[in-house]
Amino acid sequence: MKTRIALALLTVLVTISALAGVADNDATCDIKVGPAATLLLPYFEVDLEKTGEQTTLFTITNVSRYSQIAHVTLWSDWAYPVLTFNIFLVGYDVQSINLKDILVSGLVASAVGTGPTTVKSPLGALTSPPSGPGYANPNFKAVIDCDALPGVLPQTLVAAVRTALTTGDYNPGAAACPYKTGGYHANAIGYATIDVVGSCTTRFPSDPQYYTTDLLFDNVLIGDYQQIGPHPAGTSAASFDAGGNPMVHIRAIPEGGAAGSNVATELPYTFYDRYTPDTNRILDRRQPLPSTFAARFIQGGTAAFATNYTVWREGFGKGACGASLALNGYLPAAEIVRFDEHDNPDGFLTPCYALCPGPTIPILAATSSSSTASGNYPSIHTADVAGWMYLNLNNGGSTGYSITTHSPVGDVPRIITGAGSTSTLAPRDSQTVGPRPSQNWVTITMFGSLGTKQMVAEFDAASLGNGCTPASVITATNGGNGTIGPAGGVFVCPPGTTLANGTTDLCKGTNINPKP
Repeated sequence: MKTRIALALLTVLVTISALAGVADNDATCDIKVGPAATLLLPYFEVDLEKTGEQTTLFTITNVSRYSQIAHVTLWSDWAYPVLTFNIFLVGYDVQSINLKDILVSGLVASAVGTGPTTVKSPLGALTSPPSGPGYANPNFKAVIDCDALPGVLPQTLVAAVRTALTTGDYNPGAAACPYKTGGYHANAIGYATIDVVGSCTTRFPSDPQYYTTDLLFDNVLIGDYQQIGPHPAGTSAASFDAGGNPMVHIRAIPEGGAAGSNVATELPYTFYDRYTPDTNRILDRRQPLPSTFAARFIQGGTAAFATNYTVWREGFGKGACGASLALNGYLPAAEIVRFDEHDNPDGFLTPCYALCPGPTIPILAATSSSSTASGNYPSIHTADVAGWMYLNLNNGGSTGYSITTHSPVGDVPRIITGAGSTSTLAPRDSQTVGPRPSQNWVTITMFGSLGTKQMVAEFDAASLGNGCTPASVITATNGGNGTIGPAGGVFVCPPGTTLANGTTDLCKGTNINPKP
């Protein structure tokens, strides 16, 4: 009997020990299209002229039977928040938004708005009592302040937002910013974030109190967008109808809890890292985004092919009004290498023999859409019209970024940030300042013309790592000693395995991100 008890106890201990080293199935930095707590619309562009056709539509869907509040924030192309509003979604609700309606007429969703009344948000068969919970959501605040959600925004506010998104001048009244908040362009350009929240708050995500008071952690939203009337960057609008894609779905890990819940997460840092409270930089629990991508292109040829790369980039600072906002209009990228269809690489490094200047550093704003034939990318020096690019979009890091580690004893969090901060996510040869690389996202839009037929396709670039991957080292093409490839390298040989030739000499890769 004693032997059986001892064996049973040993089995339990071994099982507990094994489970302690295994992450939950959803505890990953990999981004997928699935129910999320935050949606990122990485780029929008709206022609504000009445006859202009170019605009961006996006749709938010609540895939749960409980009512949810989606908090929408529009940011300038220099990562400055200029407008926020709320969309009340009953269970299984869906709401489409045309940004031109907002930026020209001030119309958010409908003339009556959305809110917790059957006039504004009718209940369906599966959400009406007694079949469903109706408007009840146990994570809502006692007072959600959604009864007066406007269907139409004040024109003075709309005019200020239009100006901010086209000239960078932001003057909505008391909250005016004397510094430039964005770039200058004829169309309104920026990006949007959509968060699940516990009330109809008016706070921006750049306010630390947003995370202690408003933000929720339920992965219940999905979303997509359509770019109406897109065209190859640097050209006038053509008769391309539309391109569309899912928004970036960013999950809360772990999921759940009321606003302000202080729950441990396995994430080393989070999507909203720059804006969270100084005492808890991972309070939002949102997955971080990657820094390296592989993106196809096609340009030229008999069908007049063209490709735009739409790039969202994490900026610097906390989103406050100040002279440093201009830095987010000129964010450097660590490295870009172009491969043609015959595997020939082209970088920005120009061969020379004396007094060599450094390689050209690509510069892109916090959100932008540019042609692969532009000077933002290395030129192609062969007759090929297609290929792919390696994009290491790490902006060089910042001592304002953070990493949070947990001690093995007591799971005490330690925030690594500030001058002199570093971690294993910022290897020395990666030329990264601070503890980690920056976050990014890349979408590809391809255009072509065959006679009277106009073709357009839009899809996400492939990420070569995830938000928990260390910064990549500069590669040989641009004067470094790094290697282009999947994060962690190849080949990977799990314990007890070999390569097909029976050796393990080339088993240098890993599919495990290091602890920071």
